[in-house]
Amino acid sequence: MARTDEARYRQGMTAEILNLRQARKARARTEAEAQAAANRAKFGRTKAERQRAQMDAARMEKHIDGAKRDSDAHDI
Repeated sequence: MARTDEARYRQGMTAEILNLRQARKARARTEAEAQAAANRAKFGRTKAERQRAQMDAARMEKHIDGAKRDSDAHDI
């Protein structure tokens, strides 16, 4: 070992050894988790929330249909 290399080694200046394949996969997992979180916030609703919205829409439709006038009654 050269004198400068030995001094760096003693000072803790050596680089950490990385497995590039594992590092790429870890980065991809992190990015996928971030994308999934964004999608959950943007599109996610629970099954109960979807069912409630569907029931509310059906209730409103029924209410509106009940309030409609018959077109035949005005023709008289």
